[in-house]
Amino acid sequence: MYYCIINPSARSGKGKDIWTGLEYKFISAGIEYTPVFTEGPGHASKLMTQFITSASEEEYPIKVIVLGGDGTLNEAINGITDFEKVIVGYVPLGSSNDFSRDLNYPKEYDDLLERIIDGKVIRTLDIGKLTYGSMTKPISRLCKTTPDKVRYFGVSSGIGFDAAVCEEALSSGTKNFLNKLGLGKLTYGIIAVKQLIKADKIPCDIEFENGKQIHLSHFLFIASMIHRYEGGGFNFAPKASLTDGKFDLCIVGDMKRAKMMLALPFSFFGLHYYFKGVYKYRTSRIRIKTMLPMWVHTDGEVSVKSDDITLECLKQKLRLMT
Repeated sequence: MYYCIINPSARSGKGKDIWTGLEYKFISAGIEYTPVFTEGPGHASKLMTQFITSASEEEYPIKVIVLGGDGTLNEAINGITDFEKVIVGYVPLGSSNDFSRDLNYPKEYDDLLERIIDGKVIRTLDIGKLTYGSMTKPISRLCKTTPDKVRYFGVSSGIGFDAAVCEEALSSGTKNFLNKLGLGKLTYGIIAVKQLIKADKIPCDIEFENGKQIHLSHFLFIASMIHRYEGGGFNFAPKASLTDGKFDLCIVGDMKRAKMMLALPFSFFGLHYYFKGVYKYRTSRIRIKTMLPMWVHTDGEVSVKSDDITLECLKQKLRLMT
């Protein structure tokens, strides 16, 4: 039995049609499956929880295939009540698809789904755990309920500028327009330039797992990376590992906006660390405290601002059919 969580709104509403074209894989192979379409924000989490809790002991680990963008996958991961009871498959239908960039996926959806169903390759990947020390208003425009204090993520989590870009992209008409033209990956770059012009640079304190502390008089953003890419292809962590139990941190400190404008395109190639004011660290745990509340994202999903967050990297926690 395969459970399928499908976001019909993915790819600017093409998700349902893409699923219709893939469903024959299960029918032709005579494989039992249960497909469910998401109905809005948060539904993928509820479906994942429902699938896990309603299964019998004999069925574990259940197999759940997620068809949607990185946001849909993030929601599904946050619905997992016990990581030992589920194996996840992912068919990326989003505009950024940063999760799949490091996984050597085939380009064709039907080839990928066939490989997932074949089930010969199961990888165990790190995931991140974000705990809010504080949550302040306002909440994101697309957040309809009080955010959870704990959030998991598979790609990255960021506070500051990169999260502000994600928050705007979530309700951006530009994103939908570019998706229809097949240029959705440009969304984050265009919004990034806009946000950079008005971005706040405020003080922050960073505490690492070994007790080391850093104070920055000004910072633009801090990204805790599991995968190499976020935001539709920004290579913020060119040496990131998916299985080492550590974040690769990209910290952008006191840089003039003109210099950051210059550094931003270099980040697509992982060359931004050549610029003074861009720092990298590797750690399994980090606490960040900022003078003012700032937007926070997990896999591009933004719900609330915070001035106190703790992030932990959970080593090889997620089992993934690839």
